[in-house]
Amino acid sequence: MILSGNEIKKQLGTNIVIEPFDENSLNSNSYNLRLHNELLVYEEIVLDMRRPNRFRRYTIPPEGFVLNPNQLYLGRTVERTETHNYVPMLEGRSSIGRLGLFVHVTAGFGDVGFCGYWTLEMYAIQPVRIYPGVPICQIFYHQIVGEITEYHSDKYQNNRDIQPSMLFKEWESQRDPQMRLSFGETQPE
Repeated sequence: MILSGNEIKKQLGTNIVIEPFDENSLNSNSYNLRLHNELLVYEEIVLDMRRPNRFRRYTIPPEGFVLNPNQLYLGRTVERTETHNYVPMLEGRSSIGRLGLFVHVTAGFGDVGFCGYWTLEMYAIQPVRIYPGVPICQIFYHQIVGEITEYHSDKYQNNRDIQPSMLFKEWESQRDPQMRLSFGETQPE
């Protein structure tokens, strides 16, 4: 089941934290999150899963910034969220989608216990001008059944900035040869 807007408000300060919170951003079953004024754009032509990829940081000026097609832009929310005992989910607003802007390429599913800013994986179908502070996506909350184990990660938990992919850390942490094989590495002879 999804929490209503009234239930989201009721859970504030205990199971749900949204900072800063603005009552005008509360919807019937979600809360609108705003776009921060910075973006990251990868500089690599070929992105490599096994290592950090270089990126360039851009500031979105008050007059807007044009996103071009066939380019991934990483942004983040203005709001920091914290969720306990619910599953947070992120979805683009329909008004944003109707401009051909995907707000998250694949990662709209949050984890119970996630604390931090949401990194947005933005992709435009055609050129679109974006602005800092625009309500770009919405967060909503699912009830969870069963014993809860909260999310813990040295990659993304308690972040304070836009988070590029840190998949490479999974390779670094794999000591077991069988686990390395599952990541496509060849077995030593």
